[in-house]
Amino acid sequence: MAHFWKPGTVAPGSLIDRESEKETSESLFYNFFSSQLTIEQQRQRLPIYKHKKEILYVVDKYQVVVIVGQTGSGKTTQIPQYLYENGWCDDDKVIACTQPRRIAATSVAARVAEECQVSLGETVGYSIRFEDKTSERTRIKYMTDGSLFREAMMDPLLSKYSVIMVDEAHERSLYTDLLLGLLKKIIKKRPELRILVSSATLDAQLFCDYFTTDGITGTILSVQGRTYPVDVFYLQEKCLDYIECTIETIKKIHQLEGEGDVLCFMTGKDEIDAVISTLKSDEDSLYNNSGIKLLLLPIYAGLPVEYQFKVFEPTPKGFRKVIVATNIAEASVTIDNIVYVVDCGYNKIKIFHPETGLDTLVITRVSRASAKQRAGRAGRLKPGKAYRLYTMEDYSSMSDNSIPEIQRSNMSSVVLQLKSLGIDNIVKFPFMSPPSSEMLWRSLEFLFSLGAINEHGKLTKPLGEQLAELPVDPMLARTILASKDFYCSDDIATIVAMISVQNIFVNPSGSNSKVFDAVRRKFAVEEGDHLTYLNVFRAFAQKKGSSKWCHENFLNAKALNRAVTIRNHIIKYMKRLDIPKNTCEIDTIFIRKCLVCGFFANAAKAQPDGSYKSIKDGITLHIHPNSVLFKRVPPFVIYHDVVHTTKAFMREVTAVDPEWLADLAPHYYSFSAGKFSEH
Repeated sequence: MAHFWKPGTVAPGSLIDRESEKETSESLFYNFFSSQLTIEQQRQRLPIYKHKKEILYVVDKYQVVVIVGQTGSGKTTQIPQYLYENGWCDDDKVIACTQPRRIAATSVAARVAEECQVSLGETVGYSIRFEDKTSERTRIKYMTDGSLFREAMMDPLLSKYSVIMVDEAHERSLYTDLLLGLLKKIIKKRPELRILVSSATLDAQLFCDYFTTDGITGTILSVQGRTYPVDVFYLQEKCLDYIECTIETIKKIHQLEGEGDVLCFMTGKDEIDAVISTLKSDEDSLYNNSGIKLLLLPIYAGLPVEYQFKVFEPTPKGFRKVIVATNIAEASVTIDNIVYVVDCGYNKIKIFHPETGLDTLVITRVSRASAKQRAGRAGRLKPGKAYRLYTMEDYSSMSDNSIPEIQRSNMSSVVLQLKSLGIDNIVKFPFMSPPSSEMLWRSLEFLFSLGAINEHGKLTKPLGEQLAELPVDPMLARTILASKDFYCSDDIATIVAMISVQNIFVNPSGSNSKVFDAVRRKFAVEEGDHLTYLNVFRAFAQKKGSSKWCHENFLNAKALNRAVTIRNHIIKYMKRLDIPKNTCEIDTIFIRKCLVCGFFANAAKAQPDGSYKSIKDGITLHIHPNSVLFKRVPPFVIYHDVVHTTKAFMREVTAVDPEWLADLAPHYYSFSAGKFSEH
């Protein structure tokens, strides 16, 4: 049994080191956004309200303002409104507020539109990849950092914006870092522009120093965040199984602690499902002595939107909400009523290895900054408690901050987009944390093989320019352009759209896995996953998007509807690029040949033991268990990407003829006597 310890107290003898009865029984629980309060009263209760005049003053005086405040202080929703109300949108200018995640951009925009008492898409709107809810009247625009970066490809000075607020900058997402570098260049040419960098951690000086060179003025403003204290508890001894320890801790909180919801951090969907299914199966643990029942809710990036938004709904009477989340709940979204946090101490990150070209999904210790962020989710509405499923020694050994995403990502798309902006010397771009030379070299090598850049590193015309214009990764973009030659543009638009959404097949109710697998096989196409996706989409269209049919077939209706939206956007891009609308209908060879045009570098040959070796590097690969080709061994395949968990798994796999590789990528391969040689 795990035992917790609160620093500064005597080591406890029970699972949870309980605080005084006074603290746990105080009636301090209330909802910030109570329906009994007017919107203006709700806004004035936020911690940031008392800093309003100070914020307006520093934004007027300085070109760059770094704002430090805990998540939940109101900076994301309120600062753009303060600026709008004080003339920063005169002359039809727009205030942008960027977010690292789509769910944050859309949910915050909806909340601010409600506060402004306007329809979403009018004065307040949002823009994410493949979805734009704005109009000519929009003056406050929430968007993903990637969306604003892509806007710069059309308007390099981002001239329509008077203020750009980069929110959650401490997360150091790939496009946040790129956007910061771009803004550093822009502000030298647009001194009237105001840049706000919002961070929930204390790395403000890093951001301020980054911008305040060459006469650029800047300052740091700290705003109060959390209203109530949070007591932090550590394990006395190391935890051997943090999933089991999480379940135990939730049970004890439910039985022993006062009212308030619980937020638990896990590393991914499988762990979240394991925690929820285990708790659901233990009927005795669902109710406490007061008759309150656990309401178990997941939240992670690939979860259908209607399930994601359940976590924001008020907790029903007679329930205690337990939200089991990935680090999406660490900073990007604010969930009311959280009083208890359970932190497993780990997260899952993707690391790109330039020497092999493989992405590895690694479960790793969180940083101290992340641990503080997680603990800070409690205590907004009453004194909170954070239970860390690791020892204080473990905490002391954690790194201060996480590795910025730009230093562990495949840079091919980034390099292509920077070159589209006219930035040819990538090494001289003002990265806050420069990627390694190996990362950049691998990207340049790949883009050259794709025909996007020439031997001098310049963007090719028209191919490179067209690849950069398409809002998908370069391999998918090349496939889209090739569809013109193979008369399958309509089919490719569908396949690209389906690859762009997550979790097409879902089993949320935990039904029998054999039934689930049998239903999935109904849609399987023996040539592989890409054509299976096409088959699913055609069936969905034939059933006119029926939600009932999706439920019966374990399909994610929201994901498929999003695929419809993405597909329509791709078809618009195709029209702009003069790609006529064609379909192959039953003959799928042209579709697979078209896929080879984009994914020739991702080819693998079967081995006698059932594994594969990549043709380029000779790396041992395996077909992912979720693929329709799992347990089949086509002689040659192409794949969308590789992720290394227990093994190096190929995802989105399609069988191909090896001669197609040599015919369609002669600059890359030659094929004779049944053998490949790489150029």
